[in-house]
Amino acid sequence: QVQLVESGGGLVQAGGSLRLACVASGSIFSFNTMGWYRQPPGKQRELVATRASIGATNYADSVKDRFTISRDKNTVYLQMNSLKPEDTAVYYCNLKNQRSVFAVGMDYWGEGTLVTVSS
Repeated sequence: QVQLVESGGGLVQAGGSLRLACVASGSIFSFNTMGWYRQPPGKQRELVATRASIGATNYADSVKDRFTISRDKNTVYLQMNSLKPEDTAVYYCNLKNQRSVFAVGMDYWGEGTLVTVSS
């Protein structure tokens, strides 16, 4: 099985910064993608950023100029700068195990960490 443990959430003022971390363990395929999704209050879960084991990255348009995703082996980080109240959400770590570079895979999720940005 796969375990994802998140950390780094909290309460910050608008304009501040937070750094999230997620450590993956268990049966992790050679081809995989790790990243972050978020669910704001009253909205559906949405993509924030992902980084594949081969190096490709993907960012939501709303965070490209402020957030940076990075990986160190099976740990993924999300550096969040210039935070806005609309960034308030539960942030979920995601791992997608893939059997090849372009194959669909199995998704695993962390339990989430709350980020609250006050006005």
